[in-house]
Amino acid sequence: MATGTFRNYEAPERDSVREFYRLNHLYQTLDFAREKREQYGALTLGEMSVWDACELLDTLVDDSDPDTSLSQIQHLLQTAEAIRRDGHPRWMQLTGLIHDLGKILCLHEEPQWAVVGDTFPLGCPFAPEIVYHEYIADNPDLRNPAYQRGLGIYSPHCGLDAVVMSWGHDEYLYRVVRDYLPIPAQYIIRYHSFYSAHTGGAYAELMNDVDREMFAWVRAFQPYDLYSKGEAPPDVRQLGPYYRSLIREFFPSKIRF
Repeated sequence: MATGTFRNYEAPERDSVREFYRLNHLYQTLDFAREKREQYGALTLGEMSVWDACELLDTLVDDSDPDTSLSQIQHLLQTAEAIRRDGHPRWMQLTGLIHDLGKILCLHEEPQWAVVGDTFPLGCPFAPEIVYHEYIADNPDLRNPAYQRGLGIYSPHCGLDAVVMSWGHDEYLYRVVRDYLPIPAQYIIRYHSFYSAHTGGAYAELMNDVDREMFAWVRAFQPYDLYSKGEAPPDVRQLGPYYRSLIREFFPSKIRF
């Protein structure tokens, strides 16, 4: 797999990425995330096939991503194809294909700062490993002492399932697909944007034994999400039949979003 310089947020042409994270860190509060969990957790946006959801992303470019200007369906296929070439299980190929499907929330009038970008726990102190940590200074949760002492509202090693993460496509898609996929796939989808933990090593004090075991899968997945972005755009028409067949192995013809 090719490697290179990725997640370089400091290039001057990436001012739009910095502005994205300024808004993200300003508005992502515990109350906001809880509100969005309730709003979208009921899966009331409608029913569609997983492949149709992939095709919906053809018009979306992620403002938080400094590494690519490809549409999201091209990024999904790049990721899945890299996993497939390395001989990983079919469930992992499928996970690569769908891991960003939650970004369809952007097509339902949600601003990108509420959908994409790195995720982090809320209701506890903000780790310095969070990208653009300097913008956290404007987050209203910093003014709540209950969130800033010790582990905030959490107990040691309570497990990430008990933690409210900043709202975005990871948490939303996890709720969409958790009844259909194996546990490692669920962890990859739910935490693949949690860079401060799986790359920066932060928040270990919140994790339990299951989290630590499953994060091995999240870390194994991450290079495919990141480094496949440097490859040529995939041929959606050519690859479509293979991935539609793969989807049918795990999902019914339509699911709730």
